[in-house]
Amino acid sequence: MCARQRPATGARSVWLVLLLALVCAAVLLIALPEDDREGDAACAPRTVASWAADDRSTGEFARYGDDMTRTDDWTGGDGTHSVRLPDGRVLWLFSDTFLGQVHAPPNQAGQPHTWRDPNTPMVRNSAVVMSRSGTLQRTLAAPLFPDPAPQEWRWPVAARVEPRSSGSDERVVRVLLWNRMASQGPWIYGVPVATEVATLSLPDLRVEGITKVSDQRSVADPEKRVLYGAAAVEDDGWTYVFGGTDAQATSRPSSDAHVARVPHGSLAEPSAWEYWDGEAWGHDVTPKPVLGDGKRKGVGSAFTVVRDDGTYVLFTMAAGTEGLTTVTSYWSCSPTGPWHGPTKAFEAPLPKDSAVRQETAAYNPQAHPALGGDGRLVLSYDVNWLDATPANAQANVTRNVSLYRPRFVSLRLTGAR
Repeated sequence: MCARQRPATGARSVWLVLLLALVCAAVLLIALPEDDREGDAACAPRTVASWAADDRSTGEFARYGDDMTRTDDWTGGDGTHSVRLPDGRVLWLFSDTFLGQVHAPPNQAGQPHTWRDPNTPMVRNSAVVMSRSGTLQRTLAAPLFPDPAPQEWRWPVAARVEPRSSGSDERVVRVLLWNRMASQGPWIYGVPVATEVATLSLPDLRVEGITKVSDQRSVADPEKRVLYGAAAVEDDGWTYVFGGTDAQATSRPSSDAHVARVPHGSLAEPSAWEYWDGEAWGHDVTPKPVLGDGKRKGVGSAFTVVRDDGTYVLFTMAAGTEGLTTVTSYWSCSPTGPWHGPTKAFEAPLPKDSAVRQETAAYNPQAHPALGGDGRLVLSYDVNWLDATPANAQANVTRNVSLYRPRFVSLRLTGAR
């Protein structure tokens, strides 16, 4: 605290008061951790205070996927993202998706779960529309986003409703896409190629066009290629778009997080994108990570970011073996960091079947502001079969429809220590 000073008179008192104010301000500024300055003040640390399974949201996707009357709708998918539309509906976006019909388990021990036909089609992406009341209604024609070339595909990630162009009254949906290419060896889920942005019309959700905003083919090392769109957060006229690298080709337990920014309404304009190079924003720069040391700190290839009372909070699967079940978080006063953590974690509930629990993993936590409220933050996560061979994993999730659908938890945040 600043000591109380003896009163002064006249012009001399004014100068003394100003001087004292400047000294106190300097003391307070020095007292802030150097890394936590954002504007003129530090933001508040945030961590998970409590969490609980959100059975209502999980159950709605189970209800929709288990409907045996449809033969061409969504029965399961991963890469779960959502965006609230202006008319109150919610658009749900998925990466690899099972379509087709599901079947009730026969009266035999060998097939205790509702199952998908082994010949059920699988597409690279899909979209499902939810009503304003929270009921899933229909699957759009899938795949919604066509393959860009043979042996390449598109996975939708974060989406935002924004003006068709800066200052326009007309709204459209912008969907960020990850373009990946088939490969072998460690890249069994594809090599990163580019980040694209699709424009969907409103209210009919028709794909109007797809624009490439970040081509990564010139980056020789696939591990250093950055795909943007894991999360998108709006703040003060900017949309901050988070992305990352893939650490799957090495023994590193975590990937690096990066961030770009775009003026609100300009996601589909490549020239409007600016990237963080470690010191400043720029268009033609070498992006530098904002989080990740390749060891204890870092992110999975998919993660999510939200703002809570001015603080940026990032959720990701924990590094190392805990990442098979545990969601952890980081906080920062700025999208560029520094990011503090990891803070308190929680274990994502897996299917109750004990035999299934031993062979499954949680991944891809995503925030869904459209489902939250009253201080609650709703996160989804995906569940898949633990197998390094995609064909084996697909066979197992075909036998049990509950394994390849989003599950939800409801969180409350509090100050981190």
